[in-house]
Amino acid sequence: MPSNENTPADLGHQEMGSVRPDPSDQDSQESTADLDEKSKRGFQFWAIIVALCIVSLLSAAENTVVVTSLPTIVEKLNIGEDYVWISNVFFLTSAVVQPLFGQLANLFGRRHMALSIVAIYILGSGVCGAANNGGTLIAGRAIQGMGSGGINMIIDVIVSDLVPLRQRGNFIAIILAVYGLGTTLGPLLGGIIVETTSWRWVFYINLPIGAFAFSLLFIFLRVKWDKSTTALERLRRLDYVGNGILIASTVSILVALTWADALYPWADWHILVPLVVGLGGMVLFVVFEGLPCVADPVMPLRLFSNRTAVIVYIATFVNAMQNYWLFFFIPLYFQAVKLASPAESGVDLLVFSLVGIPGAAIALMIMSRWGRYKIIHLTGSALFTLGIGLFSMMDQNTATVAWVFFNIAAALGSGMLTNTFLPAFQASLKETDQASATASWNFIRSFGNVWGVAISAAIFNSFTAAYAPLVDDARARASLTSGNSYSSATKAFVESFEEPVKQQILTVFTKSLQKLFMIGVPFSGFVFLLILFEKEIALRTELKTEFGLEEREGTGSDRVAP
Repeated sequence: MPSNENTPADLGHQEMGSVRPDPSDQDSQESTADLDEKSKRGFQFWAIIVALCIVSLLSAAENTVVVTSLPTIVEKLNIGEDYVWISNVFFLTSAVVQPLFGQLANLFGRRHMALSIVAIYILGSGVCGAANNGGTLIAGRAIQGMGSGGINMIIDVIVSDLVPLRQRGNFIAIILAVYGLGTTLGPLLGGIIVETTSWRWVFYINLPIGAFAFSLLFIFLRVKWDKSTTALERLRRLDYVGNGILIASTVSILVALTWADALYPWADWHILVPLVVGLGGMVLFVVFEGLPCVADPVMPLRLFSNRTAVIVYIATFVNAMQNYWLFFFIPLYFQAVKLASPAESGVDLLVFSLVGIPGAAIALMIMSRWGRYKIIHLTGSALFTLGIGLFSMMDQNTATVAWVFFNIAAALGSGMLTNTFLPAFQASLKETDQASATASWNFIRSFGNVWGVAISAAIFNSFTAAYAPLVDDARARASLTSGNSYSSATKAFVESFEEPVKQQILTVFTKSLQKLFMIGVPFSGFVFLLILFEKEIALRTELKTEFGLEEREGTGSDRVAP
């Protein structure tokens, strides 16, 4: 697509390297702007940030708390093989609603959308906690997923409305630190709840916390928005057809990816038909969004009218895909190769979280301080590629200090990339497109997560089947060639066999994981090569928004002089 990053349509910001102002003058101007903006951040501003942190904690914990409580829930409700939908429907609905919620946030304002999203999440939690059968629980998880997807999107949108682009990294870093706390404590919390009380409190615990966050947002999130049109007029501006095509296509693809290898082989028509229909629907969606008759497209093609936006969008998808590639298979290495228990593998995985989350926060603060993101992206993608490459060398005899170092490299790379892509995407676009841009970016990240799980599982299953002839035991070979060898990659499965079969199974899992990580190297290498063509665009120090805090109206504080 043609690049327009030097045009007036990009608000007049210059690419780094094209214009080189005197650094001392620039730093002086930015310091003045920072001080001016900080002086106008009162109690209301920080109350909103606290509320967003609590909402983020709520979403993060629920994403992971089910991991340790899921076996108990499946047993209590006698869910059977449908258990896979407890997690997958959450990710599905989380992805499909984000562009729609972004458009609604533009039409009805951030306050109403934020309150609605938190209410949806609370409702879903209540339905899950009260469920007496699998169908009700899955329905509740679908509602919860909608709320979670909306939370991820609306947090970024609100922060974008409150602070200039150059400074956003500092505040996203604060929220990210709280999110990391929730992600880290989630599995532990889930285990404690199911061991000490009813599994229902895995979901009921969200009700008081969610109500507190809702109250804070209700009291303090008072922001401006266009009230000159009626609700009916705003509803008429919704892109119903575009949203319908996108949602139907996404659901079709995600259903195919959920069923693939779990219920049907990839070549089965049950997989190919929804996959082809979904991908075809995505092409139709792009064509439809570009038609002149679509007055307010849910995902305007102008978001991708410059090189940097396209590069960041593609890199976000691939990086999100690889993040889940690692999240699902690093624990598998600990359990199926190092023969750690699920609890022990969770502790081992803490290295990834304890390095990745602070690394992401530090990268965001560096970006805010220096206004540069390309060097962060290049360093992050290089470290990520190095980490995955090193993972392909791991076996039964890999020393603890070695795999800890490998995890640190990959975690730092992942952290430096994941949350610095959005500011780079926003920098190449107008401030008026921030909600649409944020929703589109969050959608592609969620979409990439699901592809990462499906593709990595397919690769792993194919290699375990290929190496299965190395195993003498017929029952073990059947498990390794079933198309769902992921579920067999546990300490209990391996130790259920005597030598030499036990060692043969370990060899199969080791070789399969090595191949899996090795195939991941070209993907992350592709991201590195893409970023080489990314243009460094100045991060705006001036905030121009139609959705600033109401108390600032008429004061001019929504426009911070650069």
